Amino acid sequence: MLRNNRISYSSAMVGLAFCLLTTSCAKSAETGDRDYLHAGTQDVQAWRQMKFGLFIHWGPVSLKGTEIGWSRGGERRGRNDKSTGSVPVEIYDNLYKQFNPVKFDAGQWVQIAKDAGMKYLVFTSKHHDGFSMFDSKLTDYKISNSPFKRDVVGELAYACHKGGLKLGYYYSPVDWYHPDYRTENHSSYIEFMHGQLREICSNYGRIDIIWFDGLGGTAKDWDSENMLTMIRRLQPNVIINNRAGLPADHDTPEQRIGTFQTGRPWETCMTICRQWAWKPNDELKSLKQCIDTLVRVVGGDGNLLFNVGPMPDGRIEPRQVTRLQEMGAWLKEYGQSIYATRGGPFRTGPWGASTKKDNTIYVHVLSWPGEKLSLPPIPKKIVTSSVLTGGTATIKQTKKSIEISVPKAYRRELDTIIKLELDGPAGEIAPLSFPSASLAYHKKATASNVYQNISQHGPDKAVDDDPGTRWATDYGVKQAWLQVDMGKPMTFNRVRISEEYERVRQFELQYKDNGQWKTITRGTKIGSDYVKDFEPVTAEQVRLNILDATEGPTIWEFQLLAPKK
Repeated sequence: MLRNNRISYSSAMVGLAFCLLTTSCAKSAETGDRDYLHAGTQDVQAWRQMKFGLFIHWGPVSLKGTEIGWSRGGERRGRNDKSTGSVPVEIYDNLYKQFNPVKFDAGQWVQIAKDAGMKYLVFTSKHHDGFSMFDSKLTDYKISNSPFKRDVVGELAYACHKGGLKLGYYYSPVDWYHPDYRTENHSSYIEFMHGQLREICSNYGRIDIIWFDGLGGTAKDWDSENMLTMIRRLQPNVIINNRAGLPADHDTPEQRIGTFQTGRPWETCMTICRQWAWKPNDELKSLKQCIDTLVRVVGGDGNLLFNVGPMPDGRIEPRQVTRLQEMGAWLKEYGQSIYATRGGPFRTGPWGASTKKDNTIYVHVLSWPGEKLSLPPIPKKIVTSSVLTGGTATIKQTKKSIEISVPKAYRRELDTIIKLELDGPAGEIAPLSFPSASLAYHKKATASNVYQNISQHGPDKAVDDDPGTRWATDYGVKQAWLQVDMGKPMTFNRVRISEEYERVRQFELQYKDNGQWKTITRGTKIGSDYVKDFEPVTAEQVRLNILDATEGPTIWEFQLLAPKK
């Protein structure tokens, strides 16, 4: 029996698990030569319609308040970096002997997710540190050998099934604890890993999502083709991400909003604070940041998997719960513009995003560019319009554009949502965007540093007019510059910059004059939407010079705007 007089998971679920798995196997047999490396179209569609899920990173490391897995000292087999964690390995690996989260309540976690408007939950069954949060028969390094003794994975499965929340498990193929991992006996580790996944897929009823985190490993490293085949035979309706060396079902941009992408499913995973695992006094995202993230992700045609890290006693931190409840309250009012929609037809931009469903377009204005918002023309007629968030709007549709005006009294701080009803399906409209008004748009860009020299984080990503791409710098970088060469002298009097993580503490905008850099303006904070007007400047080369940052700065967009005529 479970502690605190709780119902035993195994006794409550064994019948359900047998029923579900028997049905699943029957369905699998009916499919014949199915594609086990990809989910069925209907399953992917159902997952995409949910839009919003809860990610949970938790384990004994919460006792230290440091990052899960990464704060473990010792060798990180399989990685070239020589860095090591802040918690000595002999201490980290024995934290479970003190781990007794007596306030953990799986039903309460599920209710928190539902109150937030989330439709699914993904929990860390095993992270890179090798600790199993379930009663695996293949290891002694597990939650059931802690003072707590209970099977967290099992209790969550029971609570999700009972509460009607779709269920997923994160599983890291990386394992810095297992003695055979990345050694000459790695094949033994593969057998262990496949065995644990077989346990998860066999013992807890229906599972909707398996979320791998293979840190760049190849399909050969994990024997992924056989692994995915096994998983789908046991769980035919499961969705699997792209982090086990195979594309599988969806992409997984991490700690960033994915680029506008309608051809292949994707899901942004992001933390509600800064750290994945719980950290005392960690910086919590504002409600505005949370809503912006959700809207931009869904408007880019993705899902958002939003992470919390529970405390050592098993509770999700109250201030995080409050923020999730605030998101849920907003979704209760305006969820029609989020759930079961697709991104577009207007591509995301500094102003916001759009979603579509049936004959309707929802225009989410997160930051007004001026007195009116101008959008590209569409090959459908706007029949009626309304302001979902209250008030009135003036819509002017021509062959050249759609202009939307909303009185300032009706512009909402979080999101002003304009609903456009069309004379035909919005889904028939291809993605649309105006060319940028920025003088720096697609001009030659260089930088002092690029994150791991990866092209997808190069300086050109800051001038491509795509808020889903960014220029990023290496960890530890405190000073950096981004330079744009416009090819010829151009006159501008406004700069617009979008920064991720709010790491910049001091910066200056400069232009080159006779070989010397001269400063136009200085500041101490950039943030997600920095706009600054100044006297007109004519120059060919301009740079953003970051003088101080708390950590490697990241810039989504850098725009230079000409004076209005």
